Amino acid sequence: MDFSSLIVHHLVDRPVARLGHFVLTKHMFMMLLASGFATVSLVWSAHGRSRGARGVRLVVEGLVDFIWKDVVEPAMGPKGRGFMPYFLTLFLFIFLLNLFGLVPWGASATANISVAGGLSLLTFFLIHLSGVREHGVLHHLKNIVPHGLPLLVVPVVFVLECVGYVTKTLALCVRLFANMTAGHLVILLFLGLILLAGQSHVFTGLVFSPVLVALTLGLYLLELITALVQAYVFTMLTAVFVGGAVRPDH
Repeated sequence: MDFSSLIVHHLVDRPVARLGHFVLTKHMFMMLLASGFATVSLVWSAHGRSRGARGVRLVVEGLVDFIWKDVVEPAMGPKGRGFMPYFLTLFLFIFLLNLFGLVPWGASATANISVAGGLSLLTFFLIHLSGVREHGVLHHLKNIVPHGLPLLVVPVVFVLECVGYVTKTLALCVRLFANMTAGHLVILLFLGLILLAGQSHVFTGLVFSPVLVALTLGLYLLELITALVQAYVFTMLTAVFVGGAVRPDH
């Protein structure tokens, strides 16, 4: 068994289909699958009359209430209602991608730096577009610098604040990418230790296998929690950053 191929399977993007010049990769397929699954589930819960549809509807209503009361309202106040569709989509999309990365033969799209970076760039643009829409271009640029500073230090602080927006975006990207990548690597490392122990001696492999499998299952359960936590953290920080642009005095 080539253990390195197991690591590559879950973490590295690969082409799965070609349509002329268009190449569909594994991570692109996971994103389409997550989008389709979320869309079908929400439409079914909204219009379905079966018991299953009512159950999904209760879950969706609970999710909406959670995102509003625990994430958006504390960060943005009443102005956050107009942003709820985006934050709900963001949370659900990241959460589903994280979960699909734990499915056998799946792939973790959020462990792709391009996917994590693209989501972070959306946050960057949303911060400034929301600030410009709410206050206008000049007033938004003025709000970047804290009020009451001496005139001489304003240019320096303005540059530092602009750099801060870049580092916030970078931190969102690295946090999501690193957490999802590290979890898969640690799980695969424990599984690889079983192979290494078995190569040294069959008895050694049989002794260490139950312990390593138990540790792997524990880490897998931890990854399920991490999938939820990372979606929550990304959505919460996005709401805080956008709230700072929309309500600079709060």
